[in-house]
Amino acid sequence: MHLKNDMYGFSSEDSYERLGHAIIVQAVKDYRVALKRLKNTPSNTASTYTKDEVERFFLSDFYRMITNVDPQFIMSKIKEEVEYK
Repeated sequence: MHLKNDMYGFSSEDSYERLGHAIIVQAVKDYRVALKRLKNTPSNTASTYTKDEVERFFLSDFYRMITNVDPQFIMSKIKEEVEYK
């Protein structure tokens, strides 16, 4: 099956893969910010909501559909990073 390239030279498959990566990168950024805010202000309800929402995403079927990277590994690495900064 030949996939048509878009005006930037990417195939449809490439575009979906890039979108999936961008979604994960944004989730990582959101998770990191939420954990940093919670470290400084544990009662921050907005950050608690974001943390919980991103954790649900990492453990979701949708996440597993776009990557095979272990979500527990990602979450633990971000937690370590926030703890040591």
